[in-house]
Amino acid sequence: MARAPLLQLSGISLTFGGNPVFDDLSLTVQPGDRVALVGRNGSGKSTLMKVMAGSVEADKGQVVIPAGVSVGYMEQEPDLSGFETLGDFAVSGLPEDEAYKIYVVAEGLKLNPETPIATASGGERRRAALAKLLAEAPELMLLDEPTNHLDIEAIEWLENELKETRAAFVLISHDRAFLKALTRATLWIDRGEVRRRESGFDGFEEWRETLWAEEDLARHKLDRKIKAEARWAVEGISARRKRNQGRVRALQDLRAERASQIRRQGTAAMEFESGPVSGKRVFEAEGLTKIFDDKIIVQDFDLRVLRGDRVAFVGPNGVGKTTLLKLLTGEIAPDAGTVKLGTNLEVAVFDQSRARLDPEASLWENLTGDPLMAVSGASDQIMVRGNPKHVVGYLKEFLFDEAQARAPVKSLSGGEKARLLLAKLMALPANLLILDEPTNDLDVETLDLLQDILGEFDGTVLLVSHDRDFIDRVATTTVAMEGQGRVTAYPGGWSDYVAQRPERGNGKAAVKAVKAAEAVRPPEPAKAQGLSFTEKKRFDELPEVIAKFEAEIAKLSELLGQEGLFEREPVKFRKASEMLAQRQDAMAAAEEEWMELAGKAEG
Repeated sequence: MARAPLLQLSGISLTFGGNPVFDDLSLTVQPGDRVALVGRNGSGKSTLMKVMAGSVEADKGQVVIPAGVSVGYMEQEPDLSGFETLGDFAVSGLPEDEAYKIYVVAEGLKLNPETPIATASGGERRRAALAKLLAEAPELMLLDEPTNHLDIEAIEWLENELKETRAAFVLISHDRAFLKALTRATLWIDRGEVRRRESGFDGFEEWRETLWAEEDLARHKLDRKIKAEARWAVEGISARRKRNQGRVRALQDLRAERASQIRRQGTAAMEFESGPVSGKRVFEAEGLTKIFDDKIIVQDFDLRVLRGDRVAFVGPNGVGKTTLLKLLTGEIAPDAGTVKLGTNLEVAVFDQSRARLDPEASLWENLTGDPLMAVSGASDQIMVRGNPKHVVGYLKEFLFDEAQARAPVKSLSGGEKARLLLAKLMALPANLLILDEPTNDLDVETLDLLQDILGEFDGTVLLVSHDRDFIDRVATTTVAMEGQGRVTAYPGGWSDYVAQRPERGNGKAAVKAVKAAEAVRPPEPAKAQGLSFTEKKRFDELPEVIAKFEAEIAKLSELLGQEGLFEREPVKFRKASEMLAQRQDAMAAAEEEWMELAGKAEG
């Protein structure tokens, strides 16, 4: 028997600022669906997800969620007002006896629940929203860029959690590896139209290119037909006094059809121009050591980088990747060891904090006000790789329209801010690029373009990223920072590093423990004839209840077994200990109840 859909959209139409976002859109999400929601930046992915969640009301159409179905939405900018700590927000809405789940999930996401909201970063707020959603475990999860601000270890942990869940989910992400590992269907938003493909993200790009090729062929045929009919109309005037008016009207209809077609958004005109050729040796580090407040960032590390190398730096958040970059480029001094910089280095830096962008100023002001780009005596010109260019014309090359030029930077999406920062970076010649998290918020097409231009760039690239697919496509060397000063360079990209690194715990231990616990089931007797209907129902439910307790106990035991947890986070240790005792008592009671019912059934 077919199950009812968890969510159904019928005839949805929505307009923002006079421009239609969707028109007569219909789609369903079924139990067990694992859907990738993809499209260009600004195509309406987050808006569609907000319509699904009910936080944005459509102009027309219906959103139907059957009674009793729970839907959870993780948005990019969660509202945490009214709570003191991230943990307070995350546990809100959970029954008291399930509050422990937040601490288990927070461990995987590397979130400190005791962090005051007043001092929490944007990334910490997003992780708190994600932890809340995972702990609540709704039947349908709507996840908008859940991997942003997660390091690779946390991404792998989340990937495992979503692989194990029985819930359906719709997922927006630009992380190819994440999408390929998790999704079984794809929703593609393209110029207001949503197409569904009953296959995961792997293979999406080939499908998209096939559809675009078919579209181009149909447009070419239409253009040829219009041209032929237009020639007939002109020749008909000279050859005959009376033309076929029906055919003329048909030509007008063809032209209207062609005019109504929405052209695909192009790609940004991104290009890095190499400055003067640097020396063959870009830098050489020997015995590099740095310690901050008893935290060892790097110890006795050697690295040689030559012109043309693409070096990716990977490791957990907070391990010191940005600090190591600053050590290698001479921005800060090491405690021990030496760094020898090469000659003729011209450096361009893409920083993950977007510090080079003034959020209150307009796009126009951010470009013309940059002293490295300003043109003396011209308020509407900027210097682009040694040549003056009109600021609006340059912005259009990066897919910004004229109306956006005077808008404040804070009004831009994350992907648009990244594009604007790349526009500033690419206006200057450089032979050493330092890219700190450049892939956050960029859509797949822009990531492809960035990958291509980095491949063609004549200079050297130092890259910090948590995008495993992007590292694989770009890096020739991967420098792994694993904490306590352990830093090792491996040839190749992320997959090469994984193949070469020593075996280490990568967040899978807890998953294995849960699977082992779930595999344990008390044996059911062949017959339960001595039980009433209610007792029989309870008897059938208890094995699953006991297995659930076992899985929860396994997770809590894994958490409490971490070395130094008591000294490092005593509040978390105490709460987790209390929750473990509660779960153990509850499981013992459930097992005793099962034994009593089993005895009664056999009697």
